[in-house]
Amino acid sequence: MIKNTNIIYSNNHSKFLDKIIKSKRLEMVKIINDQIKQFEIKDALDIGTTLDLENESSNLIIKSLENIKNFKCISDQEIESSFFIKKLKKSITENFSKEEIEEFSSDLVISNATIEHVGSFSQQQKMVNNIINFSKKLFIIITPNRYHPIDFHTKIPLIHWLPKSIHRKILNILRMPFYAKEENLNLLDVNEIKKLLSFNDVTYKINSIKLLFFKSNFIIIGEKNR
Repeated sequence: MIKNTNIIYSNNHSKFLDKIIKSKRLEMVKIINDQIKQFEIKDALDIGTTLDLENESSNLIIKSLENIKNFKCISDQEIESSFFIKKLKKSITENFSKEEIEEFSSDLVISNATIEHVGSFSQQQKMVNNIINFSKKLFIIITPNRYHPIDFHTKIPLIHWLPKSIHRKILNILRMPFYAKEENLNLLDVNEIKKLLSFNDVTYKINSIKLLFFKSNFIIIGEKNR
């Protein structure tokens, strides 16, 4: 199964859950559009695009951004959608050539529900570094809050609050070996997000949305200090 795109998230939920996710993502879209409208964004690069077409929530955010003409994507899935004028099949945690960076660099680089699926903290750091390298003006990273009471990947409450090693052992006991692997699910809290960003010279703001009265997702909007 594909690791570093939100197809993990979308292929495993019901139509009812998809409606909830769609509603929450539309909240994110409003926050994003409100905050980027002051910038002249000509092109946007989507990181971790999914080929999933069944769920309305899939690729919803990138396709709902306003006043942007050209869209590109980098994904380890074979994306065929004509919505994207340029596509690169490659993991965002890999190294990129100078030519690839030049071709896919964009005013806005955005990634939704991907960073929690790329593996260890060092792999997440590589992803953040690459996103910032591709960004000409702004970058946006969206990820679930580890300390929301429910993990919507496993649909199990609270056990993901335990130390990660214990959480993974419980998932194995519950016969969820896929999500028990760090390479497939590594949820982040706000302090881990700040640490990931601290290795780069950037200015950022962490926004959030709520579900069931708890912060469910973080929306990091940032730019490089020049």
